[in-house]
Amino acid sequence: QVQLVESGGGLVQAGGSLRLSCAASGSIFSISAMGWYRQAPGKHRELVATITSGGSTNYADSVKGRFTISRDNAKNTVYLQMNSLKPEDTAVYGCNAAVVDKITTLRRNYWGQGTQVTVSS
Repeated sequence: QVQLVESGGGLVQAGGSLRLSCAASGSIFSISAMGWYRQAPGKHRELVATITSGGSTNYADSVKGRFTISRDNAKNTVYLQMNSLKPEDTAVYGCNAAVVDKITTLRRNYWGQGTQVTVSS
């Protein structure tokens, strides 16, 4: 089994910054893509950003230029630096990781529980 634990959410004023972290632990042989998603009340879950093991990144248009995704492969951790936050960024942010299990060698997607980000105007 693999667990993903997010941290770093909270309440911030518009224009402020937050840094989210997501650490994966458990039966991990390797992790390919990792990513951040968010879901606001009454809305569908949407992709925020993804990053491959080689460092290639992809961002939603709504966050380009404001958010930066990065990862530490040695720590199995992915980060999301969020700058110039807007009230519309308010959502539960969750991380995702595509993990190859070190015992079964099967690849599976895992999700964290999510962390609340609230941006006040």
